[in-house]
Amino acid sequence: MARPRSIDRERLLDAAEDLVRNQGAAALTIDALARACGITKGGVQYAFGTKDDILDAMFARWNRDYDVKFAALAGPDASPDRRLRAHVLATRDGDDVSMTKAASLMAGLMQTPEHLASTEAWYRDRLAGLDVATPEGRRARLAFLACEGAFLLHYLRFMPQDDAEWRAIFADIAGLLDDARP
Repeated sequence: MARPRSIDRERLLDAAEDLVRNQGAAALTIDALARACGITKGGVQYAFGTKDDILDAMFARWNRDYDVKFAALAGPDASPDRRLRAHVLATRDGDDVSMTKAASLMAGLMQTPEHLASTEAWYRDRLAGLDVATPEGRRARLAFLACEGAFLLHYLRFMPQDDAEWRAIFADIAGLLDDARP
């Protein structure tokens, strides 16, 4: 009879996110995670298998949280414009902890081609359906790229902004989206 799982996967994921956020993606190893949680390397491998499995679980957890926020803002059967607006609002209103986790995770994902491919697909999906042959579609695309640029610059700490500056930037981005309405 197999022993019930006694290792808390959520606690391991919290510790993995802390490692990536505080020390960079290269610091996330099975050994470092085991030390951070006070368990054996075998315990980490039992819970996740490989480092790639840990990254997958981290991304899946963040993505679930984001998808709930996004779906509430976009609504069912949202148009490309509505989806883009929902993304901008979800980014603008995201809490610092989850957004820092997301940015750190994205930095970690760039190390492996399979993770990078899924991230590329996610970004392409966000822009799907925009008619970039029109000025409105191009402004909407520009708003999306500005949103992502602001997000990465802020949460990767290349250009941190205080709350007032963050809100002002997103007001400008919203203006691009308002101008993109046909």
